[in-house]
Amino acid sequence: MSTTKWAVDPSHSEIGFKVKHMMFTNLSGNFTAFEAAAETNDENFDNASFTFSAKADSVNTGNADRDGHLKSGDFFDAENYPDITFTSTGFSKNQGDYYTLTGDLTIHGVTKSVTLDAEFGGVAKDPWGNVKAGLSVTGKINRKDFGLTWNSALETGGVLVGEEVKLNIELQFVKH
Repeated sequence: MSTTKWAVDPSHSEIGFKVKHMMFTNLSGNFTAFEAAAETNDENFDNASFTFSAKADSVNTGNADRDGHLKSGDFFDAENYPDITFTSTGFSKNQGDYYTLTGDLTIHGVTKSVTLDAEFGGVAKDPWGNVKAGLSVTGKINRKDFGLTWNSALETGGVLVGEEVKLNIELQFVKH
């Protein structure tokens, strides 16, 4: 078997997240500047390896003031920790197209092992002859595990920003 390298197609991929705001609504955001790559045995993604990086200052929630706060020292501290990275340590098949993706996630200078759910969408040629592969990744992390501890108490009880961050990642890869 030969090793096949894949690069992310950023125009057909998105790195999204959701977090509770004021304890009762979900706020969505994404990162607009990111890279990802995969290595596989031929076009078989069983036991594939993945790398990922996003620029912390590319966080986008649709509100410039909030994005500025997220980039500040209260959260990502993008000036001192410009990159969010992930390096897989395992990609194991569960059943059908469903996999468990494990790896080391680094945010705000803190690295933790995380386990995520992945669904492999398959491999196909696009109309221009490029071989593409799709991967959907979901999971949850606790932002406090990565040193993102800022919050504000609410008069009615509770806090402004939830601790749990839901990840929703759609990746389309192009075969090299």
